[in-house]
Amino acid sequence: MSKIFRAIGAMTGTSMDAVDLAYLETDGLQTLRFGPSASYPFSDEDRALLRRAVAAAKSLSRRDERPGPLAEAEYLITGRHIEVIQTFLAQFGLDAASVDLVGFHGQTVLHRPESGLTVQLGDGALLARRIGIDVAYDLRAADIAAGGQGAPLVPVYHRALAEASGVATPLLFVNIGGVANMTFVDAGADPIACDAGPGNALIDDLMFAHTGRAMDEDGACALEGKVDEEALAALMDHPYFAQKPPKSLDRNAFSAGPVEGLSLPDAAATLAAFTASAIIAHLPFLPAPPRLIVVCGGGAHNPALMQALAKRAPCPVRRAEDFGWESQAIEAQAFAFLAVRSVRGLPLTFPTTTGVSEPTTGGALAWAG
Repeated sequence: MSKIFRAIGAMTGTSMDAVDLAYLETDGLQTLRFGPSASYPFSDEDRALLRRAVAAAKSLSRRDERPGPLAEAEYLITGRHIEVIQTFLAQFGLDAASVDLVGFHGQTVLHRPESGLTVQLGDGALLARRIGIDVAYDLRAADIAAGGQGAPLVPVYHRALAEASGVATPLLFVNIGGVANMTFVDAGADPIACDAGPGNALIDDLMFAHTGRAMDEDGACALEGKVDEEALAALMDHPYFAQKPPKSLDRNAFSAGPVEGLSLPDAAATLAAFTASAIIAHLPFLPAPPRLIVVCGGGAHNPALMQALAKRAPCPVRRAEDFGWESQAIEAQAFAFLAVRSVRGLPLTFPTTTGVSEPTTGGALAWAG
């Protein structure tokens, strides 16, 4: 019988809204025992620094460079993870000595696989020393080095969720964070996956530019607006949507230019329709129609996005909660799962998920001692 690891996954996504943590007991295969999860929001000042870091990262030519605000942002990200993991342990009565491993994603500030570059800020070695738990980190680099896209990484966990639950397949998981990604799961086959569009990124940027708010809370602004079909068509006229998977995106791959000049509600509604339309545009690339779309990530809590997706989908659209899963916790759980697979030398990525030539493991391990 495989060893069961007690792991905490730590995820901060391209939405730059919070650090999500989740406890999971797993063998990195099919055993999944869920524990507590929590989300710890970034402050406005944190988000402002992270936005400056993303802007500065555009000029990077090496993944170890930290010019300007990037060094400050890396220090911030590491420090926030130290704080929230210690808070999480205390909040849920967990002893650091009882936790085997932390899976640390870090903050992505640049993802340019065509140039062999993916940059996640965060000092895994410092984190391990300060929290007293071994840390698996830098989980994308090996895939990039082997010729893969380095993203998405979560599909192997989506497959495990589907197998453990016994839900009918074929099934499509759609994670809507700053970037949307999707995983097609069918019995007995490797998952098929890709980044599928802008996710929340354009909507978040629109709201921040016009209101100073980090997001369209509960989709309220978009729900007041009307989709501009001409602007939507212009947004969908992007070469990415004709490109076959596997493929991946940088957070800033798309422009909201076509919605300039619209009212804020109409612009938000059109961008929500764009996120949904981009996801549906990828269905013809799948080997079979999905019986069901399961939505997770922050977008699962945005009624405007959920309505836009349900309107365009050829099958039922459900939230992860309908199956007893937590939308907001799935990615954090996934990085606990990936950390265990990394330590065990099991594949994190596959030819059908990132385009790597063969199933590939990855990650670095920082010891607590």
